[in-house]
Amino acid sequence: MVCLGNICRSPLAEGILKSKVDPEKVLVDSAGTASYHVGEAPDIRSIMIARKNGVNISKQLGRQFKLSDFDEFDRIYVMDHSNLQNVLKLARTDADRAKVELILNELKANSNQDVPDPYYGGDEGFEQVYRLLDAATDNIVNKLENGSI
Repeated sequence: MVCLGNICRSPLAEGILKSKVDPEKVLVDSAGTASYHVGEAPDIRSIMIARKNGVNISKQLGRQFKLSDFDEFDRIYVMDHSNLQNVLKLARTDADRAKVELILNELKANSNQDVPDPYYGGDEGFEQVYRLLDAATDNIVNKLENGSI
């Protein structure tokens, strides 16, 4: 799960998906394309909306997306077009590029919609992001269970 700073959207996506899968079978992580918040906890508003929904992301620490993530992960979900471009710039091969997808395409194929960045908004932005990511991760779990990922 990748966003810009790895403090709002991608930690939520990581936490939500982790709460729905068997950690022995599915590795879920998050990162940012920028290094602004490396080593920092998620934004308190992300922590609070996750907690409100029974998900604990308070122990996560921000990290920057790295080239080896292409080797470690089968799928790389990005939150918006800017993240998509930044991750694709690092891709070495067509196989790397094929792993990268906008997460909301899991809700509606080829819709190419962005998860809005709630950082500069109010609490309702975090609520909306949580709902979008919860629905998208439900579809990811279904695909995992059906063997289509």
